[in-house]
Amino acid sequence: MRQTARSLGWPMPASKLVLIDGNSILYRAFFALPPLTARDGTPTNAVYGFTTMILRLMSDEKPTHLAVAFDKSKTTFRHADFAAYKGTRQETPDELVQQFPLARRTLEALSIPMVEIDQYEADDVIGTLAKRAAEAGFDVRVVSGDKDLLQLVDDRIHVLLTRKGITEMEHFDEQAVARRYPGLKPAQVIDLKGLMGDPSDNIPGVPGVGEKTALKLLASFGTVEGVYDHLDEVQGQKLRERLEQHREDAFLSKRLATIACDAPIEVDLETLRYEGPDPARAIAWFRELDFRSLVDKISEEMSHDSTPTPSPAAASGASSEWSSFAYGLIEDAGAWQEAISSFSEPVGVMMDLADPDYHRAEIRGMAVATPKRAYYVRFGERLELSDVRPWLVSDRPKVAFDLKSMAFALDAHGIGLTSECGWQDVKLAAYLLNPQDGEVELSDVFARERGQELPAWEEGEREKWLAYTASQLPPLFESLAYTIRMQEMERLYQEVELPLAFVLAKMEITGFYVNREKLVAFGQELTERIKRITQEIYDLAGTSFNLNSPKQLGEILFDKLGLPALKKTKTGYSTSADVLEKLAPMHEIVQKILDYRLLAKLQSTYVEGLLKVIRKETGRVHTRFHQTLTATGRLSSSEPNLQNIPIRLEEGRRLRQVFEPTYKDWVIFAADYSQIELRILAHLSGDEALIDAFRRDMDIHTRTAADVFEVPPEQVTSLMRRQAKAVNFGIVYGISDFGLAQNLNIPQKEAKRFIESYFEKFPGVKRYMDEIVKQARERGYVTTLMNRRRYLPDIHSRNYQLRSFAERTAMNTPIQGSAADLIKLAMVRIDRAMRDAQMDARMLLQVHDELIFECPKDELAALEVLVRDNMENAMTLSVPLKVDTAYGPTWYDAK
Repeated sequence: MRQTARSLGWPMPASKLVLIDGNSILYRAFFALPPLTARDGTPTNAVYGFTTMILRLMSDEKPTHLAVAFDKSKTTFRHADFAAYKGTRQETPDELVQQFPLARRTLEALSIPMVEIDQYEADDVIGTLAKRAAEAGFDVRVVSGDKDLLQLVDDRIHVLLTRKGITEMEHFDEQAVARRYPGLKPAQVIDLKGLMGDPSDNIPGVPGVGEKTALKLLASFGTVEGVYDHLDEVQGQKLRERLEQHREDAFLSKRLATIACDAPIEVDLETLRYEGPDPARAIAWFRELDFRSLVDKISEEMSHDSTPTPSPAAASGASSEWSSFAYGLIEDAGAWQEAISSFSEPVGVMMDLADPDYHRAEIRGMAVATPKRAYYVRFGERLELSDVRPWLVSDRPKVAFDLKSMAFALDAHGIGLTSECGWQDVKLAAYLLNPQDGEVELSDVFARERGQELPAWEEGEREKWLAYTASQLPPLFESLAYTIRMQEMERLYQEVELPLAFVLAKMEITGFYVNREKLVAFGQELTERIKRITQEIYDLAGTSFNLNSPKQLGEILFDKLGLPALKKTKTGYSTSADVLEKLAPMHEIVQKILDYRLLAKLQSTYVEGLLKVIRKETGRVHTRFHQTLTATGRLSSSEPNLQNIPIRLEEGRRLRQVFEPTYKDWVIFAADYSQIELRILAHLSGDEALIDAFRRDMDIHTRTAADVFEVPPEQVTSLMRRQAKAVNFGIVYGISDFGLAQNLNIPQKEAKRFIESYFEKFPGVKRYMDEIVKQARERGYVTTLMNRRRYLPDIHSRNYQLRSFAERTAMNTPIQGSAADLIKLAMVRIDRAMRDAQMDARMLLQVHDELIFECPKDELAALEVLVRDNMENAMTLSVPLKVDTAYGPTWYDAK
């Protein structure tokens, strides 16, 4: 028995599903509209037309359910039947390719679902969803420029075909199809294509059979099968001969033209319910695209009944919200319990810190709010922070901005937050979606998502402002989380970035013990060495001068000593490090100047800098880890920056001797990923030679040198290995022959030969590099192994330098970003494992691919096993991950 819409639980006929053929409409808009560009030169005409059409559809059709379908890949199941399917189509213009990712972001901004599936075309997605919806009692409107979709028309499914440009559409029901193709039923459209073919899709059909002849045949015989069953009844000998000769082509063409209405799409129709966009979010995106007219248009459109009414918080302006905003004040435990019991939805939380420095700030109070109800919680005699602790550490849904800072501040009061405490973070979510923005404030996220400025507060309004901003956090996070799901970064957010915030807070709280006496002694030693080397430089120069003045140094080196001036700046001779390194073999003074600079930096930046930030109460330095700063996803640190201590020279490495474990019977333990970026390159590229080298645990630089120089590994010299190492790491960063020549101080032709030879021996790497740049051009971004995105707006720039940098970034980001994802994931796993094992050991520091711990000596063996296991198994790659470990009484010794 056929199930009814009501028995299936679907809406009855009042529900309307609009399905849009995304590829078709974008193509139509691109060729219909004149060139249009954003301020940065990015083409936008197709996106503008696409958006205009969608806004009009929402106004005219008033859909309750809505989706845009896209082709996911160039190859579909039809190619297995006919390899030349669509083979005659011209290459998509670059100016249009650039706009596909913009179109997707536009749909995200309008909260419109997108559907696509491997091996199927957008037509198949539309056909499958249309038939499902029609059977469930929906009215369905299909929007496209492709007449093939007319085969779907029935009493519930109608097709809107674009005509002139993108503004006029022709409505096709069954009667309209019969008028367009006299006597033809919608289901016979596939038979029509079977006989006459379709040059645009390279569907062959029967040569010499046009639309008129095909319609006559179908009027007489109904289908392609009917034509061939009655072939002897077809009038005209030549026509019969053609039909007989191309029988297989006719049946093939019908199959190719038939839309698959049973594609394996795991989409519940109710997930396509369209609640309408947040106008502020859409307006913010349109402003980014410079669609000024659409900013006004969407405001007008959303004010009518053309779409479901957005929430009051989204529809009204921030300034009017602020002026009418009301909140309650909580000052005792009873009122607090009553307030939290009234919350049934996620709650925004803003801590009221007495100082902007969260490492030192006291907590004065906090705001808790939803868009419907807001409170400021004032701590005092009747309500202490410990009274709210049970709720803060519960699994009730809560939303913050900058969880790491909050966790640090709360820890000082004995409240330890973990990833099991129900928290979400607006700052982390915003970072994943817009990594190019770096560190952002709540006002930045509010402006981007709402298209409005966060209200400013005046004297006496701080508590109100905190309550207001807390009320904005849940809807902000909901909007960001939706886009994160759409961009398939949910795992990256939930399993890496969110739990990592608590790990980093713990590391900042712990700090790293510094032996002040050793540091002072090292500083005194540096002072003496700086004095001595300064005098040696003066003696070689024959005069004293200001060593820190580029102008005076230039006069000594180039005017007095006659060294060649390799580079000039606007203000005179360049004395940059790269210039001095080239001049070093020419005169003894140059190397001493380089040594002076290193010693002076160690003294001022590190010795004096560290002495300023050692906490008297702990004897430690508490660096700040920046989780939302870099575009690649890498962590950085500051105040002090412990990741940039120079280690190439012994003087820099010796600084690590002042970093010790907290207790005498403890040790410093270090674990470092071995050649992780090259291993990730092997995995991403699938290069067989590179994979083989890592699987056999060979020295990769020796292996590369042996392959490039075509000698056995045992004949590789130290020079060959050094050059191979430079090529290996240079390839990861998309190095040019000029750059490699500079690094190795060799002729550019020789450097070019090295790179060419490398790609000959490792062809998979070359193929990967080419494909990732092509992918970046098509999408506008690249992704890591965990789907972290990095947008590359300059990938189509007409400026060669900008475009080249974007191409190199496209090559490197999936590698460097995947390495960042890997060690972050490892940190989360290790922290959880250490807690489960109830270890006293503590994670102290992350330096790119290395993790530093302190631990009791009796835990060392267990810690090494735990850390190695979690680091080497954090991800499964096509090559093994390898971790080197070391330990000692200081950080210097753990090498």
